[in-house]
Amino acid sequence: MSDKRFRLAVDIGGTFVDAMALDTRTNQIRFRKASTTPQRPAEGVMAAVAALEVDLSDAELFIHGTTLGLNAVLERRGATTGIITNEGFRDIFLIGRGNVPPEHMYNFQYQRPPSLVRRRHTAGVRGRLDYRGRVVEELDLDSVLAAAGRLVEEGVESIAICFLHSFVDPTHEQRAAAAIREKYPQVSVSVSTDIVREHREYERTSTAVLDAYIRPIFERYVDDLEQGLAERGFAGQFLIMRSGGGAMTAATARTSPTHTVLSGPAGGIVGAAYLAEALGREDMLTFDIGGTSLDTCVIERGGAVAAFEAQLEQYPLLIPTYDIRTIGAGGGSIAWLDRGLLKVGPRSAGAQPGPVCYGRGGTEPTVTDAAVVLGFFDPDRFLEGEMSLRVEEARAALAQQIAEPLGLPLADAAAGVFDVLLARTVGAVRQITVERGRDPRDFSLLAFGGAGPMLAPLLAREMEIREVVVPFAPSGFSAWGMLSADIVDDVSRTVLRPLEGTDPAELEQVFVEVEAEAMRSLADQGVPAARAVLERQLELRYVGQEHSLIVTVGRQWDPEGVRAAFEELHRSRYGHAMDNPLQILNLRVRGIGRTDRPELPRLPAGDGNPARAVLGQREAYDFAQRAVVPFTVYDRAKLAPGDRFAGPALVDEGTSTTVVPSGQRVEVDEHGYLVVTLEGSEK
Repeated sequence: MSDKRFRLAVDIGGTFVDAMALDTRTNQIRFRKASTTPQRPAEGVMAAVAALEVDLSDAELFIHGTTLGLNAVLERRGATTGIITNEGFRDIFLIGRGNVPPEHMYNFQYQRPPSLVRRRHTAGVRGRLDYRGRVVEELDLDSVLAAAGRLVEEGVESIAICFLHSFVDPTHEQRAAAAIREKYPQVSVSVSTDIVREHREYERTSTAVLDAYIRPIFERYVDDLEQGLAERGFAGQFLIMRSGGGAMTAATARTSPTHTVLSGPAGGIVGAAYLAEALGREDMLTFDIGGTSLDTCVIERGGAVAAFEAQLEQYPLLIPTYDIRTIGAGGGSIAWLDRGLLKVGPRSAGAQPGPVCYGRGGTEPTVTDAAVVLGFFDPDRFLEGEMSLRVEEARAALAQQIAEPLGLPLADAAAGVFDVLLARTVGAVRQITVERGRDPRDFSLLAFGGAGPMLAPLLAREMEIREVVVPFAPSGFSAWGMLSADIVDDVSRTVLRPLEGTDPAELEQVFVEVEAEAMRSLADQGVPAARAVLERQLELRYVGQEHSLIVTVGRQWDPEGVRAAFEELHRSRYGHAMDNPLQILNLRVRGIGRTDRPELPRLPAGDGNPARAVLGQREAYDFAQRAVVPFTVYDRAKLAPGDRFAGPALVDEGTSTTVVPSGQRVEVDEHGYLVVTLEGSEK
């Protein structure tokens, strides 16, 4: 146990950087925000850390969630990348798959975005394995170095190596990488089997290319952070969140930065899974709205629904991720007119220039500007008084660009922005619930992110969701969730065998190899053996089926039990099961290094009268009545467990506001969390 006092977590959003410090002696939380600095992301992080006013020499942990890699791909500012593969297969990445994104299904003029790699930056080299990993042609290292030399002369900064069937035997890839690193040490090299050892050559190539594309800027970013933290006295453990939950050391993240591309939202999912267990609510929907996006995910039976392939633009990524639905709908999302129709997002004002009301040069009205017009924010208390909102500028922008062209009163135009945002939100939630055979009314809605509590009660009313739970400091909840993250590594092998008739000894041998690799990874990241846990999984499908499902298995081989678990999962996901034989695609092991989680405090009960927390009344828009009415405004810091009150109400906590329409009630639970329910409904 460390004798140092603090644990720090930092989450970068599109508009703000959220920083949180946990005092391990008192269990007290300190939370601060700073503006995101898109051009120099490390500066925004360090500004948020400085705002915490914590002695970094007394900090044992710094854990970070970042979307740096994701943004590098979206904004096309990664490294100039090349590919080295087998002779005759240099076009695998450029050809890809023939599927068209769903939003362009009926667009016959659709064209793919430009590739991350130019064709002249792809090279084929001599050497070949067959599907069993047997050498058909020995690897020609002279050919490899000649190809690398041509790429370097062309200005390539980073090289992705992916050979046919290397998932069976990675030796050729490793030898090629070693030769290139020795001859061209200035070039970054990404090896497909260092990231994932699974079948499907295009997907594995894509994963290696994305890794190579973001690796140089990611390494520079981590170096800048480490240097900045060290200069301020930090000498503790530096962890980075993984896209699929859990964390890894910064050194490990450098070797596979693709595992961090979706790490920003992952902190909130980890925290939600912890809360689901702590609050006794096993089924929850996460509802995270920040400055640029809305993320929602299903927590079922206390665990987040996972996936083992992500999509980044049109590029597949073979990495473990949470099954998150993301849409461009956040507080900074721009409201605009498309031939007389009101649209919201996906473009965002971001951190610079930001919403009009921020006074940083923004000219296009956003969701935040609409919220200001509707009276949801106190312009003098925004961000705990650190920023004063410019109400008249927001009103003018919304009037000129939305209300007047549509011939609407200003309040109705602002409410229309929320109506459109809500409609998009309902669609995202339906995708991961109704379209997956789940009834959203069976779930609790966990609202966080700066704008999550503002919209969540409206969503619950629209979808008849039984309750909304708003944690403390919801805008920093993702950072808080990181503090409860274990150190995790996922290791897999493709086996492609039938379930029935497979020799248990063969499977056990593969499991033992993979478990040894997972244990080495945990040990390299400083996890003691006593805190290491290994979970075995099989990825299965019906023979001939495209999609697969993951089943957790024990150490005793039980094919009938595995089939029963698969069929139960298949019924819950697709509504039926079949008699077809099952095929094992991949064998997976999740290595988990348990860490100490922050305690969920229980607060002393109040007298049930929230009058002590009343700040006054403010005119605001009530979506239940479709009119501007008086709202009672509460100071969340002064609410106590047992307090109850009805809407219309606004609960202000400086960095976030919970908007409760009429017809809904609020109760403060023993942890100080707000529980919003429909009047007359039962929990």
